[in-house]
Amino acid sequence: MADLKGKIALVTNASCDVGGGMAQGLAEAGATIYLADSRLSPQQPSEPSTLEATAARVEQLGGQAIIHILEPDDGAASALFERIAAEQGALDLLVNNGCQFSADQPSDLPFWQRPLSVWDDHCGVALRGAYVAAVKAADMMVAAKRGLIVNVFCRNAPEDSRDIGRGVAEVGYDRIARDIARALSPHHVTALALRTGPIATPPVLTGIASGTPQADSAHTQSPRFVGRCLAALAMDPDIAEKTGGSYSVAALAAEYRFSEPDQHRSTQDPEHD
Repeated sequence: MADLKGKIALVTNASCDVGGGMAQGLAEAGATIYLADSRLSPQQPSEPSTLEATAARVEQLGGQAIIHILEPDDGAASALFERIAAEQGALDLLVNNGCQFSADQPSDLPFWQRPLSVWDDHCGVALRGAYVAAVKAADMMVAAKRGLIVNVFCRNAPEDSRDIGRGVAEVGYDRIARDIARALSPHHVTALALRTGPIATPPVLTGIASGTPQADSAHTQSPRFVGRCLAALAMDPDIAEKTGGSYSVAALAAEYRFSEPDQHRSTQDPEHD
């Protein structure tokens, strides 16, 4: 069976729960994973400790983890890809993780009462960051004549007209994947968009346990389940057939036959042993 040993992956926004889980799913297949995230301000919790915990878990699961802290500018993005090129020679998988945009969004307010910074979090930071990373990765992958770029977007709630920036970003993630796929296909590089279901992050699981779930527990997906989906995509010898498409994690689970970790299944079903 094919695996990802010797393959190099980059996961952006790796300090959030979903990014860390994605890295763990890739680690199970033996990948070497760069865990990248922007440096936080001094007023916020220490990001390196979160990334270090993820890195330790990646190593326990059989992967190799390399932490890279990004300053919020394009030069820092270039430096990251230059580092990967110098240390590894190539990049096989870029995961543009769009599953966490802003930690402090006033979700109970209509759009006209929200700060304009909410739009900036979605479109000026996350969506632009995905484009910049795709540009840098494409340069490396075209030279190597191989590679996979996956734009991942989490759908934790039904469409909400109050969160316009998030909706625009979701469409943008799909559109970026579709358009760069056309340009990259002649160079044997694949790009696609991946949509998750509701993600079972710790706040969601806490709500389920207390009887006030933020999502239907029977339909949540663990972050590592998403990572297993990414691993399955990266191991697919016919992945080029999916280029330019937008796929759901649930549909790909049926196609590739990967499953949830036992721990998540037992959380969903108390009878599960």
